Amino acid sequence: MSQTTRTQGKTVVLVNGVPASGKSTISRLLSEHFALPILTIDGIKEPFMAQFDEIDRPFNRRLGSAAYEVIWSIVADSPTQCVFIVDAWFGFQPKEVLERYLEQAGITRVLEVWNHVPGDLAAERYALRLGVRRHGHPGEEYLPELVKLANNAKPMSLGPVYIVDHREPIDTDGLLTWLSKEFGD
Repeated sequence: MSQTTRTQGKTVVLVNGVPASGKSTISRLLSEHFALPILTIDGIKEPFMAQFDEIDRPFNRRLGSAAYEVIWSIVADSPTQCVFIVDAWFGFQPKEVLERYLEQAGITRVLEVWNHVPGDLAAERYALRLGVRRHGHPGEEYLPELVKLANNAKPMSLGPVYIVDHREPIDTDGLLTWLSKEFGD
């Protein structure tokens, strides 16, 4: 990453997509390649989920909203030269909420990696995780909703967007080249 990227103002890379769209895979790839920290909603909320025996869907959403606020608080409190990867399904709240958090955090540049996945594939991936995810996440009853969500989801488009189509093998070189160019490397 160039010195220009680190001095031109706060930058975030939004790794966006519905649940089970491949965000974590892409986030880890980018983090390792560019040596950037990742902030994730699940990474923040799951330790709290472990403290409760019963978590219904409304409580899960409240924890997700709180984790989202924590992410932007961390970014806001960080020096301008810090670049963060933020791994989340940003469509779970209105776009205006994200815009407000970006403004409050002093973000001047937003790059987005959109993880496109058709509904059936998202549901298939989500179903494979049902037995290993921490309790409190929606279960099998969520699959029909996820199919509809994935089939209609769109990127936030608050800056340049790179689309990773998960129906095909990931074009790792293309993604890394795009982000390198965006960083000014």
